Amino acid sequence: MKESLTSLFVVAGLLLSTFPARADYQPVKAEVPEPRREFRAAWIATVHNIDWPSTYTLTPAQQRAEMIGLLDLAASTGLNAVVLQVRTECDALYKSSIEPWSFFLTGKMGVGPSDGYDPLAFAVEEAHKRGIELHAWFNPFRASATERSAKSSRHITRTHSSLMMRTGSMKWGNPGSDYIRKRAIQVMVDVTKRYDVDGVHIDDYFYPYPKTVNGKVYDQFDDSSSYRAYRSKGGKLDVRDWRRSNVNTFVSALYSSIKSTKPHVDVGISPFGIWRPGYPSNVKAGLDAYDHIFADSRKWLQSGWLDYFSPQLYWRISGDQNFSELNKWWAAQNTQKRHVWPGTATSRIQSSEDPGRPASESTKQIDVTRSVSSPMGPGHIHWSIKALKEDRGGIRARLRSSYAENAIPPASPWLGNKAPSPVYVAPIEEGGGLTLAFKPTADARWRVIQVKEGGSWKTLRMVPASQESIKLGKAPSEVAIRHVGPSGMLSIPTVLKRQ
Repeated sequence: MKESLTSLFVVAGLLLSTFPARADYQPVKAEVPEPRREFRAAWIATVHNIDWPSTYTLTPAQQRAEMIGLLDLAASTGLNAVVLQVRTECDALYKSSIEPWSFFLTGKMGVGPSDGYDPLAFAVEEAHKRGIELHAWFNPFRASATERSAKSSRHITRTHSSLMMRTGSMKWGNPGSDYIRKRAIQVMVDVTKRYDVDGVHIDDYFYPYPKTVNGKVYDQFDDSSSYRAYRSKGGKLDVRDWRRSNVNTFVSALYSSIKSTKPHVDVGISPFGIWRPGYPSNVKAGLDAYDHIFADSRKWLQSGWLDYFSPQLYWRISGDQNFSELNKWWAAQNTQKRHVWPGTATSRIQSSEDPGRPASESTKQIDVTRSVSSPMGPGHIHWSIKALKEDRGGIRARLRSSYAENAIPPASPWLGNKAPSPVYVAPIEEGGGLTLAFKPTADARWRVIQVKEGGSWKTLRMVPASQESIKLGKAPSEVAIRHVGPSGMLSIPTVLKRQ
């Protein structure tokens, strides 16, 4: 350890000498604890204007103000990530040459913001300013979530109507179609290429959910013609295995496509919370997602076709569908040592869906996720940010207490375990505050800063590695700065002490 500290002292001295610094800070040998690791996120749903924009009648300026309000809320609550829905029904909440603008953005599909701004580019920039990762959330197969407006002439329901399946009041792209699967991946790759997103995220909509009548479950779609075409070409699988194979093929291809585009971009999936009833043995009730929406989600996790896995564990800790038991079971299935960060139903606090659910249920579930061994660090995602905005049951104060210590997202060493370069920094002390000026670096996405207050270290929120400086309101006795690499690995700290 002494040799390591000596090397840090030498490196810090070299870095400090790079700048003409006007400050009484000097490099020192110091043991600095690594920042806490935890993924703390919330979904921001755009379909049906659930979370943002709150209505499609908002002006572009109002939309931007509302997004800033949500991101400020996320930061002040202690979150370090948001999962923003950018494709609700084969549409786009961003500038796209592939699919039309979303109805939920302007009230007319195919018509974008009147002042030409790009909502996704804006959201990414504003999230990163606040030390928040932004993961772009896509629905791969749903093609019509509403019939309130006419579909654009560019919309897939009009250009490829023969590939649609009707399901209740909605239309669905047939997952048995090579074109439909490839189109969804093309859209996600396009966003990955053109935007600085931190992750690509898909939810639980694979094949349409069934309906239940008198205890019997019925499919709500007809894919018989595409199955017959498969069989006519020599296919041997029965129809249910064939459907699962279609989804498996899609998930595997999505992962490899994103990784070949930008390896550091996380791929996350949030499937239905129960793989099959009876797994674990004391969870006997619930939809059989394996056999009714044809989602073999355990296979995806065990095949490593994702970077983080967020099963929607929307039930209470006690009950037939037990949050704790399901979380423990999923953790045991994680043979590839990927991240398992469950979704929690914060929106069910004081709701008609779950009468009497207290806000304490959400923070207790966070404690449960922290108690289960996680390879690189625990995490969770709140469904949805609306519950935080409405402060249901006083949830914000509870979360601020639970998140009293800032955290950065856990590292993903399978994406590359090379530590980024150290931080080149100049300290400038003025007016009782301390400004840290940085040199640009090509191998980091974030910087994380820790300050010593009294005898303990405190982690501040992350700042983008592209940011040239940061001003600390009060000059600390010691400050440590690290780079966070694309896979979350940390550089050695540059430690400066006020003399």
